[in-house]
Amino acid sequence: MSWVRVWIHLVFSTKNREPYLATKELREKLYQHIIQNAKEKEIWLDSINGYKEHIHCLISLNKEQTISKVAQLIKGES
Repeated sequence: MSWVRVWIHLVFSTKNREPYLATKELREKLYQHIIQNAKEKEIWLDSINGYKEHIHCLISLNKEQTISKVAQLIKGES
């Protein structure tokens, strides 16, 4: 069995880069939601952070996951 570890720095923004994530409390609530969603979908989310109009996620992919599918699962739920 092979062991594969690929790290992806995923950055995505709000629609039209509007500052919808203006408060720290809202961002923290969204981060916790994304973390829980990633756990449920067996996505290894190492860290998450961001600012008013964007979010950064550091994700490790296993050999069955693709960048596009993982990004879709994380962004679609949030």
